[in-house]
Amino acid sequence: MSRYDRYVLSQYLLFFGFFALILVAVFWINRAVVLFDRLIGDGQSALVFFEFTALSLPNLIRMVLPVAAFASSVWVTNRLNSESELTVLRATGTSPWQMAKPALAFGIITAIMMSILTHFLLPTSIATLEQRETEISRNVTAKLLSEGDFLHPTRGVTFYIGRIDPDGTLNDVFLSDRRNPDQVVTYTGGKAYLVRDEDRTHLVMVDGMSQRIDMQTRRLSSTIFSDFSYDISSLANKAEEKTRNIRAIPSLELLQDRARLIAEGPYSAGALAEELHLRFARALVCVAVALIGFSALMVGGFSRFGVWRQALVAFVLLIFVEGLRGVVSEPVLENADMWPLIYLPTAVGVTAALIFLQLASKPLGPIWARHRHGRRSQNGDETEGGMA
Repeated sequence: MSRYDRYVLSQYLLFFGFFALILVAVFWINRAVVLFDRLIGDGQSALVFFEFTALSLPNLIRMVLPVAAFASSVWVTNRLNSESELTVLRATGTSPWQMAKPALAFGIITAIMMSILTHFLLPTSIATLEQRETEISRNVTAKLLSEGDFLHPTRGVTFYIGRIDPDGTLNDVFLSDRRNPDQVVTYTGGKAYLVRDEDRTHLVMVDGMSQRIDMQTRRLSSTIFSDFSYDISSLANKAEEKTRNIRAIPSLELLQDRARLIAEGPYSAGALAEELHLRFARALVCVAVALIGFSALMVGGFSRFGVWRQALVAFVLLIFVEGLRGVVSEPVLENADMWPLIYLPTAVGVTAALIFLQLASKPLGPIWARHRHGRRSQNGDETEGGMA
């Protein structure tokens, strides 16, 4: 690459980092609000909150990286055009194909970033995030040890502690279990203790009462007990029973052990093929959007009104490519042999970029000018003939 190409490539990378940082920050704030409400509200520490937000960053970056690449390509190309740098290059005989070299190199670099992200960082982060969610869901004590608040550790269950002594004794305990639609059970106890038994957690209530309401007969029965043990392990989310996330499966395992994954897991051959090829397609689409952003702005001549029309065309094409990515997934999910459709959006984007570059290298302006001049001359001859 020439010195000018390296200069343009550095501008692409600079503004790519800027746009990626802004977009990730926006998405991260929205994600952080949800995580803060869920984790801090469940009694977790700020360290756990920052750990979860860090593990969710690869997925956020994966979402915004193609958009940041497109925005950087459009911004830098527009600036080079407005500062007449591209005009000078054209005047020296440089073709749009040669000027597209930095954009192509920029697209390849972003594609490499996306490949590292989708094949390595994203599966690892999702697997680690699932493991940490499992560990936290088992920590029932952290969820329930909050005095003075009515907690809802799971749907249909309400738990309340009036006061917690320094030695861990729970006072004025209230537990309402409404998970069974035919029966509502309410437990109250003057004192209670949390007891761990291997991987189980029991709430031992002392000097309390149990009240059961039969929703069919509307009959209430009460039982006074001196001590009662209630297994509260079921109140935690049983993450260990959750299905393995398909995005947490490494790409090498998807490529080599597909038959085993189909036999062991709930995922079909189409779902596994769609996930594997989508990881490759996400990288290739970065090349397509970078070329679209550059080539679309190269079409047309100089205008005092800027290149907003070309930018609008590029933006519409970007939306079309992104929307097409969602359409082609359905046939692949039904039939794994249709996996080449996953690469159709990339092919459409690259084809459109090549057409734009061809139009830029052979503009239609002179042709239309000659055509209009010919018509004007013909009309002039006819007029002169009529006057004669």
